[in-house]
Amino acid sequence: MTDFKATYGAAPDGVWAAPGRVNLIGEHTDYNDGFVLPIALPHAARLQARRRDDGLLRLYSEQGDGLITELAVDDLVPGGVSGWARYPASVVWALRQAGHEVGGADLLIDSDVPGGAGLSSSAALECAVAVAYDDLHGLGLGPVETALIAQRAENAFVGVPCGVMDQMASTSCAEGAALFLDTRDLAQRQVPFDLAAAGLRLLVIDTRVKHDLADGAYAELRAGCERAAALLGLPALRDLALPDLDAALDRLPADLRPLVRHVVTENARVEQAVALLDAGDPAGLGPILTAGHASLRDDYRVSCPETDLAADTAVAAGALGARMTGGGFGGSVIALVEAGAVDTVGTAVADAFRDAGYAAPRIFTAVPSTGARRLV
Repeated sequence: MTDFKATYGAAPDGVWAAPGRVNLIGEHTDYNDGFVLPIALPHAARLQARRRDDGLLRLYSEQGDGLITELAVDDLVPGGVSGWARYPASVVWALRQAGHEVGGADLLIDSDVPGGAGLSSSAALECAVAVAYDDLHGLGLGPVETALIAQRAENAFVGVPCGVMDQMASTSCAEGAALFLDTRDLAQRQVPFDLAAAGLRLLVIDTRVKHDLADGAYAELRAGCERAAALLGLPALRDLALPDLDAALDRLPADLRPLVRHVVTENARVEQAVALLDAGDPAGLGPILTAGHASLRDDYRVSCPETDLAADTAVAAGALGARMTGGGFGGSVIALVEAGAVDTVGTAVADAFRDAGYAAPRIFTAVPSTGARRLV
């Protein structure tokens, strides 16, 4: 790893980390005030930082171009920073917009959260910067406020209209648990999620595919959901109960019906999943995952051939269930498998990708990990 002192001329004030995440179930529900159930990954953005008092923000990333990016904090404006540097810059901007009198810093970033894999690499970086600045300036931010700052950074500075799930997962998840989050009021509960004790594993299959239409299509999907809620006279689609779904669909234009059907049934799937985990039946999640993928594929239409192949192959090879995770248009698939079937399922997916002419997927086991924290 690049030496901080050699790069910036002095030792760092500390080291911080914030994880990526896998969402078990609850996709595209967060910007509809709905429910989500993510876990944090052991993969994280790690940040060495030193406070500066001259208004300069200097950025170096191990995954970057080998150069230091230098920005004036006073000059930060949405759209004014490009590339990876816009993510850490966005957090400094958002903190200042929120009234926190923060200045510059030297930041050295190293992340092993796979980029473009639907595992929230950007939220991990944003939250790592936010917790570092919180400590450097004694802001007293808690996990929720930190997540909201990071979400504001991505929405208003980076320009991605994401919900709050990714940032809340990165700041608030706990080791050995899934985070049951109500994105309307941010009420949360840690739900025990010990797959190993049940003889199970959660595989993450990074398809290594990221389709270019994702950002624009994401915004269109969110706008469609908001339009549907307005037509139904609801604050958000969260307020449409499952028993009332069919009657509501009859009142909507044909193009909005699939979006609404996905969001309402997906919220129900989150609640079903939590009930199963509370009852000590993690294996019961399998059919819920598979149903969630079908909904994302057929109703929300954010899947793609690679994620469909990964999910279908995993189930055919013995997985209890599988679905794409993240915003879609590529990214990753999760598969719930018995411990003894990990190699069988992984090999089947790799072989299917090879036969289809796709790049080899990256496959690893997800272990519920802890949220953003200071390391040193």
